[in-house]
Amino acid sequence: MTNIVAVTACPSGVAHTYMAAESIANAAKANGWNVKVETQGSIGIENELTSEDVAAADMVILTKDIGIKFEERFKDKPVVRIGVSDAVRRAPQVMEKVAAYLAKTSA
Repeated sequence: MTNIVAVTACPSGVAHTYMAAESIANAAKANGWNVKVETQGSIGIENELTSEDVAAADMVILTKDIGIKFEERFKDKPVVRIGVSDAVRRAPQVMEKVAAYLAKTSA
């Protein structure tokens, strides 16, 4: 089973952070993947990824509109960086690219 972890954050740390998290989660689940999304919003970090979550991840998705806290956790993992608006509006297309990458690397 494919495991995806993601961290979403936006400059204001409010609506788009959570909209992006929901879109990524829904798109990953639509592919039958396990997914956990951490949000870094105006009220702090929620649904924080554990070291076990990160270790099990086949792919990491990070929004790039603002710096992600504790990004060094992902140094040995393949990382996709997308804009928060792409996460909200184009999550299924992002997952297609993730699937293509994972298929290529597992072949």
